[in-house]
Amino acid sequence: MTVTKECLSAPVKPRDFGFFIDGAWHHGREMYERSSPSHNQSVTRIACCTTQDLNAAVAAARIAFDQGNWAQQPGAERAEVLSRTATLLRERKDEIAYWEVLENGKPLSQAKGEVDHAIACFETAAGAARLLHGSTFNTLGPSLFGMVLREPIGVVGLITPWNFPFMILCERLPFILASGCTVVVKPAEVTSATTLLMADILAEGGLPKGVYNVVTGSGSVIGQGMAEHPDIDMLSFTGSTKVGRSCIKASAESNLKKLGLELGGKNPIIVFADSNLDDAADAVAFGVSFNTGQCCVSTSRLIVDQSVADDFEQRVSEKMAKIRVGNPFDPETQIGAITTDAQYKVILDYIDKGKAEGAVLLCGGHQIMRERGRYIAPTLFTHVTPDMAIARDEIFGPVLSSFRFKTVEEAIELANDTVYGLAASVWTQDISKAFRVTRRVKAGRFWVNTIMSGGPETPIGGFRQSGWGREAGLAGVEEYTQLKTVHIDTDKRSHWIAS
Repeated sequence: MTVTKECLSAPVKPRDFGFFIDGAWHHGREMYERSSPSHNQSVTRIACCTTQDLNAAVAAARIAFDQGNWAQQPGAERAEVLSRTATLLRERKDEIAYWEVLENGKPLSQAKGEVDHAIACFETAAGAARLLHGSTFNTLGPSLFGMVLREPIGVVGLITPWNFPFMILCERLPFILASGCTVVVKPAEVTSATTLLMADILAEGGLPKGVYNVVTGSGSVIGQGMAEHPDIDMLSFTGSTKVGRSCIKASAESNLKKLGLELGGKNPIIVFADSNLDDAADAVAFGVSFNTGQCCVSTSRLIVDQSVADDFEQRVSEKMAKIRVGNPFDPETQIGAITTDAQYKVILDYIDKGKAEGAVLLCGGHQIMRERGRYIAPTLFTHVTPDMAIARDEIFGPVLSSFRFKTVEEAIELANDTVYGLAASVWTQDISKAFRVTRRVKAGRFWVNTIMSGGPETPIGGFRQSGWGREAGLAGVEEYTQLKTVHIDTDKRSHWIAS
């Protein structure tokens, strides 16, 4: 395990952030102080908003939507705002990445790559704003004409997680805006800075006031309040399946708001003996270690052909041992710190469970002790059985469980042996085998001889307990619309009641 050199570059004192409602900044009466997970140093102070603040934000979003200054703009004009925002994001890329690193702990190079992806999301959404359309029916008879209109759903509540604070915001926000909706965002309490920076960027890009609002604070107060709020028309939540269920319950007990949910995953990567084993090993090590495994599409279950399993697991182990772990501001760092103390403990507890339940530890499995920060070595367990906790639970850390199969059917069965269905990957040189697996494994995203690739042009989302709905692409804009059917009769009415 290579631990990179120290090159600390955190601010001397924490930066204070307000919250953003109706085009204006407001000061918090109480503040939450965030300590960098890599530096053990306070970096931001974030407002702890109240229910009253949330109500004000929703009211501003409602007024902005009902007045139509955004919803009724031509798609071309909304596209211009989104395009200008993309340009501004490019200009402020280093600043956004800097604050993302400080609050999250991910490497600076990765954070910059995520801002590039965010820019692509805004550019894609700009095009989608111009392409969004309904449909017509000219087959209803000589005098009856039908139209299906696609209208923005209204006020959207957007709750984003701490693992990819800016990227997940931008995989949703520009598509929501492209549809004509207004938004109230609640970022994760520990990673709110970049969502707040977005407020000034959107305002400079020409977004009308009230269209984008940010309320910061705890999930129990602000998040729950958004799920229950009667004047929020749709809620988009990214996070755990457990909290997703609470969103469903809150929606059912309030206004039956539409929900978009991207939830947990326990994602398989299937490796056949005929694949390029060196490429596959690198992909496996990357897939479970990227973002320190704090990734909903992390490939945390390796399902490998028994005939090459020993050799392949050794290749993966050697790859994982070479991953450069350390200070996120060091350009050589590949993975940084675990984002929160709570998650750090969860991961270590699962490693202990794996050992206790009889899995064989091949690589990692320990803390990396440094003067500052929370680090865990990428970990590989073999001889894992389906009943083990590390096999079934989403760990959300760099912990890989390895299973073995003899036949294609057995590989598919192992891949589907989970309540989730978010993502999957298969490695083989046999295209027929690849298609067979792709069609049978239950997952919303699938990669063949690649991992975590693709762009904002294509939709993302999960099957089963991994969620509802789709984000990104044209489908991601349509997700935030509703259909209205209109019938127009061009002929004189034939009276039902005789005169």
